[in-house]
Amino acid sequence: MLISFTKQTGVPDWWGYTLAFLMFFTAFLQTLVLHRHFHYCFVTGMNVRTALIGAIYRKALVITNAAKRSSTVGEVVNLMSVDAQRFMDLTTFLNMLWSAPLQIMLALYFLWQNLGPSVLAGVAVMIMLIPFNAVIAMKTRAYQVEQMQYKDTRIKLMNEILNGIKVLKLYAWENSFKDKVLAIRQKELDVLRKSAYLGALSTMAWTSAPFLVALTTFAVYVTVDENNVLDAEKAFVSLSLFNILRFPLNMLPQVISSIVQTSISLKRIQGFLSHDELDPNSVDKNNTASVTVVNGKFTWAKEDPPVLHSINMMVPQGSLLAVVGHVGCGKSSLISALLGEMEKVEGDISGSVAYVPQQAWIQNATLRDNILFENPYNEQKYHSVLEACALTFDLEVLPGGDMTEIGEKGINLSGGQRQRVSLARALYSDADVYLLDDPLSAVDAHVSKHIFENLIGPEGLLKGKTRILVTHGISFLPQVDNIMVMVEGQVSEMGSYQELLKQNGAFAEFLRNYALEDIIEEEEATGRTLLPALMLFITSFEGKADSLSLGMCLLPCSLYRQISIISADGENPKSRSVRRHGCSQRKHSEPQEKKKPHEMEKLIQAETAETGRVKTKVYLEYVKAVGPLLSVVICFLYGCQSAAAIGSNIWLSQWTNDVSTNQTKENVPMRVGVYAALGIVQGILVMISSFTLAIGNISAARKLHYNLLSNKLHTPQSFFDTTPLGRIINRFSKDIYVIDEALPATVLMFLGTFFVSLSTIIVIISSTPIFAVVVVPLAFIYVFVQRFYVATSRQLKRLESVSRSPIYSHFSETITGCSVIRAYGRHTAFVLMSDMKVDENQKSYYPGIVSNRWLGVRIEFIGNCIVLFAALFAVAGKENLNPGLVGLSVSYALQVTMSLNWMVRMTSDLESNIVAVERVKEYSETKTEAPWEVEDKKPPPEWPIKGNVEFQNYSVRYREGLDLVLKNLTLNVRGGEKIGIVGRTGAGKSSMTLCLFRLLEAAAGEITIDEVRIAEIGLHDLRSKLTIIPQEPVLFSGTLRMNLDPFDKYTDEDVWKALEHSHLHRFVSNQTAKLELQCSEGGENLSVGQRQLVCLARALLRKTRILILDEATAAIDLETDDLIQSTIRTQFEDCTVFTIAHRLNTIMDYTRVLVLDKGQIAEFDTPANLLSQRGIFYSMAKDAGLTQ
Repeated sequence: MLISFTKQTGVPDWWGYTLAFLMFFTAFLQTLVLHRHFHYCFVTGMNVRTALIGAIYRKALVITNAAKRSSTVGEVVNLMSVDAQRFMDLTTFLNMLWSAPLQIMLALYFLWQNLGPSVLAGVAVMIMLIPFNAVIAMKTRAYQVEQMQYKDTRIKLMNEILNGIKVLKLYAWENSFKDKVLAIRQKELDVLRKSAYLGALSTMAWTSAPFLVALTTFAVYVTVDENNVLDAEKAFVSLSLFNILRFPLNMLPQVISSIVQTSISLKRIQGFLSHDELDPNSVDKNNTASVTVVNGKFTWAKEDPPVLHSINMMVPQGSLLAVVGHVGCGKSSLISALLGEMEKVEGDISGSVAYVPQQAWIQNATLRDNILFENPYNEQKYHSVLEACALTFDLEVLPGGDMTEIGEKGINLSGGQRQRVSLARALYSDADVYLLDDPLSAVDAHVSKHIFENLIGPEGLLKGKTRILVTHGISFLPQVDNIMVMVEGQVSEMGSYQELLKQNGAFAEFLRNYALEDIIEEEEATGRTLLPALMLFITSFEGKADSLSLGMCLLPCSLYRQISIISADGENPKSRSVRRHGCSQRKHSEPQEKKKPHEMEKLIQAETAETGRVKTKVYLEYVKAVGPLLSVVICFLYGCQSAAAIGSNIWLSQWTNDVSTNQTKENVPMRVGVYAALGIVQGILVMISSFTLAIGNISAARKLHYNLLSNKLHTPQSFFDTTPLGRIINRFSKDIYVIDEALPATVLMFLGTFFVSLSTIIVIISSTPIFAVVVVPLAFIYVFVQRFYVATSRQLKRLESVSRSPIYSHFSETITGCSVIRAYGRHTAFVLMSDMKVDENQKSYYPGIVSNRWLGVRIEFIGNCIVLFAALFAVAGKENLNPGLVGLSVSYALQVTMSLNWMVRMTSDLESNIVAVERVKEYSETKTEAPWEVEDKKPPPEWPIKGNVEFQNYSVRYREGLDLVLKNLTLNVRGGEKIGIVGRTGAGKSSMTLCLFRLLEAAAGEITIDEVRIAEIGLHDLRSKLTIIPQEPVLFSGTLRMNLDPFDKYTDEDVWKALEHSHLHRFVSNQTAKLELQCSEGGENLSVGQRQLVCLARALLRKTRILILDEATAAIDLETDDLIQSTIRTQFEDCTVFTIAHRLNTIMDYTRVLVLDKGQIAEFDTPANLLSQRGIFYSMAKDAGLTQ
């Protein structure tokens, strides 16, 4: 209409103005309605998500164990995060399903009116493009799956590397692992590159689609019939309509794929929610204090054979029943059955309970909250509980007393402390029946004695309560009321201590053999307990010393294989412990937690959410990573492409002006040809620019990841001790993902929209110059709105992601502890906590939605103003404007709202995504350790020949600002000497070995090995010449061969020889895969003892002059220990050996013994001399029962 108005001369001006304003108002109305609709959609989506998360959480608390096995914690967390999110995204676009076809119909109808049948040509082109895009989408999806697999393997590997970083450093193996990561990364990037190229193709289709459609339609229109004249009116109205068509046509496939995805999610969630639930009535909780089971038969899953059968037990009120039996005979299952955690096949049980699981479950909350467990606080009761559980001493050590925040899984408590917190929780809950599943295994001898006397035993706080105690400690058995012996899921004998001895069954036999030694040992209160192979279970402690090796002589060799070994940590509050199944917790016996300065209430500083603008430096970093030249080229290409687009449209306006000069006929072919050429050039440019952009982004991703990786492998150990692994892993997974995938897309969109908006303004100004006047204030408002929005949305996004993680971590915590939660009857409290956390997240999510709508309304308003002014000026200046130009400027103005809106969105996305670059950069620039190789100071290849080690006034500290751990050590060790290092926990024994490897750099003094100062040579040169068998054996997932020799330096023959000497030969040759035996993550498919032997085999392979054993035999039974000691004596005869020992008998025949005390040398002499001096060493030996 507007165009026709400019053509006629005699029409009054007011009509033009009215038209302009009408256009403005309809647009404005559309804005308001649309955003209201979006708002409702988003809010509905949010509600759907919340409901789903709530349902999943509630379900997780009641599902049976069989069901729990079928879906891992990770999967369930995924249900919550990914699948619930999909529902949310879908609700927003559901209306598209009917509105998209409607929009398409309407647009086609108007086009038909305008151009007649030739429209069909255009539509045909559009429809042809749909399958093209679909094929590309399918391929991209396939690539994405492949890439996810690579990503997962990469993250898994990174996780292991970071968990075992200390070992990698000690063995100088970083390069081998770096190459492995980079190889995976390379595959990942190749896949990314392929999908980026596909993306470029589809972008090309996207951009040139409207153009192709217009071209075919116009060409057909003009050529079909001589009389069809293309004038401004027709051309530009149809262009606008084609642009309208673009949106629904592109949305439809997206909506459909989104529906498909959501339906898959729906199936998964449905599957989870329809799992079996536990039967709440299987345990009758009303009958108060006695526990009875009549004819019990229990199984873990309905299909499985019963684990426990024909169980009859009656525990009278107030009595203490001990349950004993060898590993895997169903002791813990019995406890689970009493809790109602198992499927009851027949029989019945009764009683209300408090429960202490075998693996203590600790929440991420303060210590006090963990003990109260939602019960009201009562000071007097609380203190008596702490006293009984021997926790008072630990509280003095912890930085914040009982308000210390405990990390997830109780990471800053040692194993024994966790177990005692768990006991304290049970004691505080004040139930009738106490089920204690082996609570004394993780604590050392004095403590278990204290707990038994003050808590569990006949004189303890629990006397008068009904107690069922699963235990392996024989020494407590005489003091219990009844003993129940279990064999293979049945009760074999039951009765009091005296009665069982009289019956003279297997139990009595076993007691007679072992009670003697055990009682002697208890008097010494040392930390080792030996049980016979019949009930076999060796629990090894790092207690104060060691008594009998005599127990092991009674074991026939064949039984030794069945010994199940578990190493638990000494009860030293400073040492972090290895979780009982050797979970991948890290353990430091260095006095680390304690040394952290006191101001620290929180163990680990909260991760900071950056505030304020992202610094320009970060953008420059990214540009630098892409490559400065490439960046310029990319911008230039985008400029060209916009120029081509404008060119083709200007050409179109010229073409339409032919009408007034009546040259239409002759010019048709030329007009069409040039129009086509311009359009094709534009398409090609788009494609090239997308390609270059993709290449740039991938090279940037490669560089950033490489820098991050190599920096992390060069980072000193102290960094890993103070930074939670999760945070580093996060850099490698989340942030690298953003750099790989999200950033390129955002940059692409950003450049695209930026140039489109720019070209729009240019076109309008060139056609109606006066427009420039209005542009300035509009631009000003626009920039203001944009700055305002970007700042808000950035902060909201940060808040939202910070508040999202607690939901998931709380959730996985709940799943791991659900039996405890159920036992204490705390479902409701936990459901409430979860709901609160979800609400917290919504609080920052909802404003995010609203601010989006706010932005939309403002920006579209500005866009509408531009349309209005373009129209107004066209009306005002109609005397000297040709209709073609007017059409051009108005049709461009109509497009502008969309691109302005997108531009702001993209700016804010760009900002929030570029933060990833910032975070990766932050971790790629942490302080590094000394260089791995120093060229001019390389030691001779055969160094060290003699193996002399000399410490001169050597002092060391863990980190700046902490106390010295070793003070002025001076000692001289001649080559080939065997030195034992002993001392109380925290005396600096392990620190001394770390100094030899320069994991800790000297604070003063120096160490020389064979006249070479170790501080001057490269780290790899030093570390590859020393061998350590570390305190906690670390294996990586991969073949056994790779674990022994990651660089493939040795022949298979050498490897087998090493295995033979380390007594693994039999085990490995019995495996089908032999050396190719796959070790699982952390070596979990080998027992702790076997892992220790693998470490010994590594040492035998490297065969260096200097060997360091850091308590290497703590997890091995005594028989194997003797074998290992003899191996070390024969194989390393001429080497210098340093051994840190807790079992003194292993070092009694060493040349000299070094006794450390508080970081200084207390005694250093031959064992015989030290014994006669009656000093520290003598008292330790006496404790160990080695001397009288």
